Amino acid sequence: MPTDLWIVDAFATVPFTGNPAAVCLLPGRDWPDDEWMQRVAAEMNLSETAFVRPTGDCARYGLRWFTPTVEVELCGHATLASAHALREAGTASDGVVVFDTLRRGALRCGVTPDGRVTMDFPRTTVRPAEVPDALRDAFAGTADVAFHLAGEDWLVALPDEAAVVSHRPSIEVYRAAHRGVMITAAAETPGVDFVSRFFAPSAGIDEDPVTGSTHCALGPYWAARLGKADLTARQVSSRGGTLGVRVTADRVQLQGHAVTVVEGRLRG
Repeated sequence: MPTDLWIVDAFATVPFTGNPAAVCLLPGRDWPDDEWMQRVAAEMNLSETAFVRPTGDCARYGLRWFTPTVEVELCGHATLASAHALREAGTASDGVVVFDTLRRGALRCGVTPDGRVTMDFPRTTVRPAEVPDALRDAFAGTADVAFHLAGEDWLVALPDEAAVVSHRPSIEVYRAAHRGVMITAAAETPGVDFVSRFFAPSAGIDEDPVTGSTHCALGPYWAARLGKADLTARQVSSRGGTLGVRVTADRVQLQGHAVTVVEGRLRG
């Protein structure tokens, strides 16, 4: 059965920036075969493809995310893209949309008339851990590096924004480093609090353009160091993207815009 398909640039206000995600608005209430969803994600060949199924409640949907190679437990930019696509398709009114997920429970998204989406996610704990020699060696030429484990990812704090922008990733090393490696530093750009980049080659993504889920760790990390709960983040990939981040006791709210670049039908 044909499926409505969207490609949406998330954390973007103009096309061809931010992070593109494919969104499949499924026609039925049952999940398709997992293999089919993985093959669709491979065909899309974007960092994430989201599959959204109706539940019978106009404000509640099932949501799953796939990279070209694996299913993931949380994806911020494809969640934003899904809320945006539902609003553009006219199947979700402005207000709150709730996504039921397999591993992270219910995720609430606020959608405003101007297209801004606010997502309410669980915090990711950042903790010290023993650093593999290969990962430490990948930053051997950079001074004042701090390593932390954040959920399935490494959080690597660098001395300044320039070090983040100029960093040359060791993809094969990162492929063996849990799910991925985020690098971050305090921002030097006016109006921005911190910057980051994210590499996840083990999930089929050498560098992700803008990553919502990593900010569930980066937000609390920088909130503690900067002494503020409301922050502006910039992911300094080649496409780039800006996120609003609000940190509470056990949650992180992420905010951003999105732009539709493709609307069509999937026939496979």
